[in-house]
Parts: sequence; structure tokens; C-alpha cells
Amino acid sequence: MKAVIVEDEIFASNALQVLIREIDPSIEILATLHSIDESVEWFSTHLAPDLVFMDIHLVDGSSFAIFDEVSIICPIIFTTAYNEYALKAFEVNSIDYLLKPINQNDLARAINKYNNVISNPNRNTELLNGLIASIKTGERTYKSNFLVPEKDKFIPLATADIAYIFIDEKMVKAVTFANRTYYLDQSLDELMIQLNPVDFFRAKRQYIISRKAVKDFSLWFGGKMAVNLSVQAPEKIILSKLKVSEVKKWMSM
Repeated sequence: MKAVIVEDEIFASNALQVLIREIDPSIEILATLHSIDESVEWFSTHLAPDLVFMDIHLVDGSSFAIFDEVSIICPIIFTTAYNEYALKAFEVNSIDYLLKPINQNDLARAINKYNNVISNPNRNTELLNGLIASIKTGERTYKSNFLVPEKDKFIPLATADIAYIFIDEKMVKAVTFANRTYYLDQSLDELMIQLNPVDFFRAKRQYIISRKAVKDFSLWFGGKMAVNLSVQAPEKIILSKLKVSEVKKWMSM
């Protein structure tokens, strides 16, 4: 199988390639494309691959704009953090729709669906109808509360009250807008799966920040930026050049 990846985040693109190789080493990645313009040019000058993995949010706009310029007749597996685009995705040869962060089991399931559709084309309409129905009736839900320890009891901590979450001496702590600190018993990776990506952003390896807590950004040397929060953080939160691109898209949603 020959595949193309359309993904503007280098880290996400590399991670997806690793997962694909682990699931099926025979899949050949022909190209990794990073923008609408680059994708339009590639699909205009190359034969269609067997499968495309495509992020919906690209640095220069929605990837659906690609289909206004070129015809892509091969199946597509869409990837994104925002499930609001699911039904539109299915209008353009979509086999599946994966929400970020993508895990190996979900990706393997999507590739298996592709194989089933290719081996039995008559199932394509039935499959897409089933996917649309499942999204209509079962929207992904996110945590609204965490149960956290406080003295000799446990109390609910609303995610809406969290300004940021960070790692401090190997402990995961949540700091609220009221400047209170609570301990969480999960890793930041696990928490990002449970938190709504519209409201929370992985600013760096040690920090998750709330959109409501962002006051502004300061320009930093080397193309980096510092996030200034309305609640005092124990250190300056500096975004890498890659994260600067991601946070601009996040704050524009």
C-alpha cells in the first residue's frame, strides 16, 4: 500500500509515521505534505496513492480547501482534535475520522476498515452511513470534573476551574483560578486525552494550560514565545517554534 500524509505539525507527522510502521511495515509513505498549497501541487502532479492520512487543520487553513482545487479519488483517513468536522469529512471519500491524540489501536482499526472497503467495495456506503450515525448519537465527551484529595477526603475539581496543570518534582499538580493547588494521579499524556482540546493546550512537556487563563503572549528570541497567564506560574512558560504555530491555531478556534 502507498500512502500520503497531510499534516502541518512535524511532531504529529513523525509520530503518525512511527505508528503506521508498527501496524503495517509494508505501507510506503510517498510524501508528507504540510499545507494546502503544497498538497494541491503534489496531488496535481502525482498519481493518487492508495490512502491518504489528512489533518483537517493546516497552517494555511482547512484541508477541505484542497478538494476545491484538485480531485482526490482515493480513500482518506482524517485526523484532528475537533470532531465538529466529522460529517463534512465523510463527504470526501473518508474511511474513518480519528481524534487526536491518535493511539495505535484506533489507527489499526482505521487501516483495517480501509482494507475491508478495498476488498469489498459494496460495503463502502454501509460503512460510511454507520460512521455518520455513530457520531450523531455518540459525540466524544470530555472530563468535567476530577476527584482530587484534600486533607482527609476527596473533593470534585471542575475542569472549568483549572488554570493550568504542571509537573513539579515528578508530581502532577492542577492550579485553579483561585490559586489553589491540587494533586492529580494521572500523567499529562493521560490528562490531555480526557480534556477538551478546545479548552486546554499542551504548551510544553511539563505544562497544560487553559484557554481562559491565557492573558497574552510575549515575543521571545529564536522565533519562540512566552505564554503569560492570569494566574502566576512557578516559571516562565516558553513555547518552541513548533508550539508557536500550534498555539496560534488553537487560539484562533
